[in-house]
Amino acid sequence: MHESFVVGVDLGSSDARAVAIDRTGAVLATSRASYGERYDPRAGEVDPEAWLNGVAAAVRSIDAGVPMALGLGGHSPTTAASTGEIALTFRHSSGEASSPVAQHAAHAAVIEERIGPGSKPRLVWDYLLAEFGGDPTIQSVWAGMDELPGFGRPVPVGTIVGTSTGKHGIPAGMALVPGSNDAYMTVWASGIDAPGRAFDPGGKAGGLGIAVAKAGHEDLARYGMPSHVPGVFVIGGPTASHGALLDWWASMTGRTVEELLDLAADVEPGARGVMALPYMEGARAPRWNRDLRAEIVGLSVGADVGVVARALVESTAYGLGHIARSLEEKGASLERVVSSGGPSRSELWVSIKAAVLDVPIDVPECSEMAAYGAALAAGAGIGWWPIPGEGEHGDWPMPPVRTVSPEPREIYREGLERFIALGDEATRRVAEQENGS
Repeated sequence: MHESFVVGVDLGSSDARAVAIDRTGAVLATSRASYGERYDPRAGEVDPEAWLNGVAAAVRSIDAGVPMALGLGGHSPTTAASTGEIALTFRHSSGEASSPVAQHAAHAAVIEERIGPGSKPRLVWDYLLAEFGGDPTIQSVWAGMDELPGFGRPVPVGTIVGTSTGKHGIPAGMALVPGSNDAYMTVWASGIDAPGRAFDPGGKAGGLGIAVAKAGHEDLARYGMPSHVPGVFVIGGPTASHGALLDWWASMTGRTVEELLDLAADVEPGARGVMALPYMEGARAPRWNRDLRAEIVGLSVGADVGVVARALVESTAYGLGHIARSLEEKGASLERVVSSGGPSRSELWVSIKAAVLDVPIDVPECSEMAAYGAALAAGAGIGWWPIPGEGEHGDWPMPPVRTVSPEPREIYREGLERFIALGDEATRRVAEQENGS
C-alpha cells in the first residue's frame, strides 16, 4: 500500500484507463475497465451511467490504497446533461461542426430541446466528478482557453471541485479534480512545452501536434491550443483512423492485432506496392474532408493478410507525415516526437513512424499518457505541481522513455509523396461527385 498517491482516469472511446502516480511521477499501478456490453463507442448518444461504472471500476482496480485525489479527463467534444439523462459525443449528428466550441454549442441545443431548461450542459468529466461528489455548477477551463457559454462557472483545470462521497462505488474522501480533453492531457503528460517537440497520441484515431513559440508564430498559434507552459502553443490535429485500421483488419481476418503486426513485420518496407488511404470515417487533419473514404490500392494476387497489415501500418505513419509536411510549410519545425497509446507498444509501428517522420521518437514506459495527464491534474489540485499555465518547462514529471532513432529509407520518402498524391486524387473525385460532374 502507498500512503501518498493520486489517480488519473482517461475516458477512452471504449474503456476507462487509470494511472496511479506518486509525487515523483513514478507510475505505481495502471488499470482498465470496460463500460459494459450495452455501451457502443460508435454511437452519437450514450448513457452516462456507462462512464460512471467504468471510471469507478478502473479506480477500484488500483490496488494501492485510497488515492489522495482523482483527476478525470477524456475524449471530446462530449457533452452530458446535468440530469444524467443523455450524453452526446462527437459522433452525434448535431456535432458535425468545424470546431469543438461549435460542437459543444450544438450538443447544448439538443439537450435543451430534448429535456428542457432544467438540465444544463456539462463537459463530461465535470458531470462525472459532480456525480462522485464534486460541484455540479462548474466547468473546467484549460489555461488560455475561453469558457463555454452556459456550461457552468469556470474554474481552472487542476482545481479541487469537491470530495468524493463514496457514491457509484468509488472510495470516499478523495479530492476531485477536473482535467480536460485527452489531447491536452497527453500534451501535458508528454512534456510538449518547447518548440520542436511533438506528440503522437496513438489510439484509435491518432494525430500529431507540434509545439511552437507564440512569439513569431502568432498566425499559427491562433489555430493551435495552448500548452501547459505560457507562450507555447501546439498546432496540428487528429487523423481519422489509426489503431482503428488494424482493429478493422483484425475483425475482417479473424486475427488479433498482435498477430497482424507479427505478419506485417515479415513484409519488406513499401508493402510490395500496396498502399492504404486511412479515411475510414472521413479525413481529418490536414485535409478536413468528411466525405473521403478509405482505399487500398495496388492489390495483386501476392498481397496476403500480412501485406495489407503492413500497408495499413505504413498508412498511419504517412498520415502523420502529411500533417508534419503541412505544418513545416507554415514554419513549424519538427525535432522530436513523444508517441503513446496502443500503437506505441509495437516496435515495428514506432520504427516506421520514426523513419517516415525522420526524427527520434520517445516512447514512455506508461503508454496511457492521457490518464497520466489526468493524474498530473490530480497532483496539481493537492499542491504537488503547478496547474497548467502557471509553471515552466521541467516543473512537472513525466514517465521514463525509450528512444527509437529514425532509419530513413528512400521507399518511405517516395511512399509519402505517393500517399499525398493518392489523397489529392481521391479528394478531386469526391468533389466531382458532389458537383455532379
